[in-house]
Amino acid sequence: MVALVVVALAFLFFEGPAMAESGTTAGVSAQRLREVRSYLRRINKAPVTSIQSPDGDIIDCVPISKQPAFDHPLLKNHTIQMQPSYYPYGDSNIAPHPITQTWHQNGKCPENTIPIRRIKEEDVLRASSVNWYGKKTPEDLHKFHLEASANSGHQISMNLWKPMTESTNDFSLTQLWIVAGSYSNNDLNTIETGWQVYPYLYGDTNPRLFIYWTRDAYRTTGCYNLGCSGFVQTNNQIAMGGTLAPQSTYGGTQYEITFLVWKDPNTHNWWMQLGGTDVGYWPSSIFTHLANSASYIQWGGEVAPSENGQTSTQMGSGHFPSEGFGKASYIRNIQTVDSSNTLSSANGLSLINPTPNCYNVQTGTSSSNWGTYMFYGGPGRNSNCP
Repeated sequence: MVALVVVALAFLFFEGPAMAESGTTAGVSAQRLREVRSYLRRINKAPVTSIQSPDGDIIDCVPISKQPAFDHPLLKNHTIQMQPSYYPYGDSNIAPHPITQTWHQNGKCPENTIPIRRIKEEDVLRASSVNWYGKKTPEDLHKFHLEASANSGHQISMNLWKPMTESTNDFSLTQLWIVAGSYSNNDLNTIETGWQVYPYLYGDTNPRLFIYWTRDAYRTTGCYNLGCSGFVQTNNQIAMGGTLAPQSTYGGTQYEITFLVWKDPNTHNWWMQLGGTDVGYWPSSIFTHLANSASYIQWGGEVAPSENGQTSTQMGSGHFPSEGFGKASYIRNIQTVDSSNTLSSANGLSLINPTPNCYNVQTGTSSSNWGTYMFYGGPGRNSNCP
């Protein structure tokens, strides 16, 4: 069962690959170890320097031209676009937010490199197989359908939390989806980004920045972060999969992170900004439908337990939206980028809320500082949600 609360101009679906049982080599076959180590040699690129993060991560500073993106057969002769040719017009309402990544405490990557979170042997051994490490499987996706108007990009500000997960195989996330194509034709294209707590993938319960993409409804393409080829990173200070800090506290300070994803009208690449800073892009050539335009946009929270049935894994802050600012999770300044490359507040929102006693959502339109917004989240299993 996937518990999901979203507010949408959109389609929604998702998540969770099959799980493995152990993070050590005890009982692992020699063939499996050979496969894992072969994969690690391919995906972990030789760094100029490496930084040991206080959270246990190793961040490799890899030359920008040697990043995993260029292992993709469609990107062999790709020329890196170092910055967008156009930015969306209009008031983006972006203000600086003091969220950083934990590894910054011990250093930064030099220019002309990008920071890549090193994938370790124990990370891959948690997966059911090398082929499914860091991927979503079609069989595990819970599908929700809701149609609305098409747009070409999207911006939101979301506050950051550290929700509790009931088991190491559960996850909790907040994200946006940009979507085209369909499941029925196995040609669903998605671009996804946000923050997540996912012990199965990362080996801890830290909230982490993530990206994802697919062009074939999660059948064979795409993966989390830079664990496969596709996304071209240009920024030397933001690590995909890196821990985000500080986190919001209940009744205390709220920390936000702002995402903007839009389609460059000249190159047709899908660019991503984080807190007003260009991070990189998904080249249009890796997609089919999204090479042209998006059909749906969606944002919200999601929880996926490892077993069928209800879970006590928290969504967002773990509190219901009725508790409001400082206690509930929120997404504010929800804006879309239309075909004329203009930012405007999202209107005519629709809600997907299958389990309101477990997780809930409410939306509204406020002042110029908040624009269109939503409060969402919940504790999961409780007396009204057995």
